[in-house]
Amino acid sequence: MAAAADQPKPLGGLTLWVVAVGLGLANFTVVLDQTVANVSVTHIAGGLAISPTQGTWVITSYAVAEAISVPLTGWVANRFGSVRTFTVAICGFSLFSMLCGLSSSLAMLVGFRILQGLSGGPLMPLSQALMLRIFPKENASVGLGIWAMTTVVAPILGPILGGSISDNWSWPWIFYINVPIVAVCLSVAVPKLRAFETKTERVPIDVIGLVLLVTWVGAFQVVLDIGREHDWFASPAVLAGAIVAGVMFVAFVIWELTEKNPIVDLRIFRHRGFTMSTITMSLAFGTYFATVVLIPLWLQGTLGYTATDSGHVTAFTGVFAVIMAPIAARLMPKLDVRILICFGIVWLGSTSLMRAFWTADADFWTLALPQLFQGLGMPFFFVGITTLALGSVLTRETTSAAGLLSFLRTLSSAIAASIAQTAWDNRERLDRSDIVSTLNDPGGLLARLQDGGMTVDQSRLVLDRLVETQAATVAVDQIFLGASAVFFIAAVAVWFAPRPNKAVDTSAAH
Repeated sequence: MAAAADQPKPLGGLTLWVVAVGLGLANFTVVLDQTVANVSVTHIAGGLAISPTQGTWVITSYAVAEAISVPLTGWVANRFGSVRTFTVAICGFSLFSMLCGLSSSLAMLVGFRILQGLSGGPLMPLSQALMLRIFPKENASVGLGIWAMTTVVAPILGPILGGSISDNWSWPWIFYINVPIVAVCLSVAVPKLRAFETKTERVPIDVIGLVLLVTWVGAFQVVLDIGREHDWFASPAVLAGAIVAGVMFVAFVIWELTEKNPIVDLRIFRHRGFTMSTITMSLAFGTYFATVVLIPLWLQGTLGYTATDSGHVTAFTGVFAVIMAPIAARLMPKLDVRILICFGIVWLGSTSLMRAFWTADADFWTLALPQLFQGLGMPFFFVGITTLALGSVLTRETTSAAGLLSFLRTLSSAIAASIAQTAWDNRERLDRSDIVSTLNDPGGLLARLQDGGMTVDQSRLVLDRLVETQAATVAVDQIFLGASAVFFIAAVAVWFAPRPNKAVDTSAAH
């Protein structure tokens, strides 16, 4: 192609690695903010004098804004240029992070979190697309490996940092820490990226498509957030939200497929490789993210772990993930990428199966070892699925494809986390009933507790706590068993994608 000749020469040597780290940090800080506030809701609620339920809007507002802005990245980058959009977005993300920390009311915090999410959303696909452009074509998988590892490690470190900062400093610092990270990215990456600016194209904005996108994503996210608290479709409000989301989604798909200049280019799904890659990614990443959410909830709510301690258990995932990332990247050009993806997903399913045998008296290493082993397979899945997806589309569609991939990853994680928590609650109630019906001499236990000096009420509370702990543990084991099955289904799904006949093109402009 003639356009290819106009592409700047990829970076090399130390400059390449410095810029790659800067781009990785940009993606890291955006993904980090998806989970860093999860364990800090009670601290935020106390600081702003609101209820914990109201505090969850701090998480929801960011997720909705990010989910909306991610698929718009392709259109915005086409209109204003990838590097210019990246620079404005990362500056906005830093500014609104600072304003989130300075907020003195819930309305202020939610408002700035929305703006933070709108700014941060484009950074995920843009950092991915720019990573491909700065690396030589033969080393594209290395760039994708660096980017993928920031996506993997950030959700794990989020609860650790959020818990530690909130416990030892104060909650505003979970937002302030973004500022120095962004400063590093701006100083080491942006100056070298200017040569990689993409051509701009004046296209009219798809106002109707944008309105439909905002409406269905916003309604759907609200349904996911309040559904568990209101017994899902038994609530008229949840049912109404689901209907709005469903109708607007159908209208959005029809409109975008027929619009000349769509805000989200759904035509990319005509590539079977991309379609099957997104299905595989949604199943596997959604299940992975659900475990990231579920494990701390079980550790803190059932076993009495602090937020910091539960973060230490999950942090082991990053050890082998970082070690194996360059190995996975080197293998991508040499082997059928579907083999590597399948291996990675099967490995994730196997470690999930290990968790299905946890007990309430499990020690630290029993809990941490599955996390440690899980890291071995993660790079093969994350790097591989990105390579397969972006290698299945046309060069000019890379940025739009990266945006859609990030959007579906965000959406699948929200859906899977909600399903996992709902299933856990339901299974816990059922398992509690089963345990109560099969208790062996509960009266004798109560008598022994009372003989030891407890009152009747105290002894009943002890018994109730024992039953609750066992029920919650059995339920979480059952969820992990189901999660392993989903992983294995995803491992099969990837084989429906054709083997890509080209590498990911690092000269992708838009």
